[in-house]
Amino acid sequence: MDKTKKNLKVIIGSDHAGFEAKAALAAHLAGQGWKVTDSGTYSSASCDYPAEAHKLCVRIQSGEFALGILLCGTGVGISIAANKHAGIRAALCSDPVTAELARQHNDSNVLCMGARILPEEKLFEIADRFLSTDALDEERHRRRQRMLTDLENSSFAVPGPSGAAEGK
Repeated sequence: MDKTKKNLKVIIGSDHAGFEAKAALAAHLAGQGWKVTDSGTYSSASCDYPAEAHKLCVRIQSGEFALGILLCGTGVGISIAANKHAGIRAALCSDPVTAELARQHNDSNVLCMGARILPEEKLFEIADRFLSTDALDEERHRRRQRMLTDLENSSFAVPGPSGAAEGK
């Protein structure tokens, strides 16, 4: 990574099931020099993961943050909610290799993890790998990322054998 961690900031959020893991992860990242912003939730009281995902995602959409991390019990619900937001490429990751490839190949900007599924040290390891990996600047990956954007905009066309789009 060509940027230093001290120049980067990350936003982190969770629902009630991820609240304790989020606090531990935020402390871990801050200890490594990351500027961590907590978008909530701020207690273990029951809350709705779509609302918590939304609070984080709108701040990435605005350009205030480039990267975010979301936690819920399994990571599934919060990743689904995050991916409903245009421009968000949330990846549910349970191991460091998947986190690295999500950044490299998909330019994922939100890491989702399951606080009830993964032990604390594994959460740290996955987040570290995600945050220390840059997207690959290769045409095949950029093309696929454009296709994802086209899907969001309902303008997706499947490329034909010659590379020309065939309908919508």
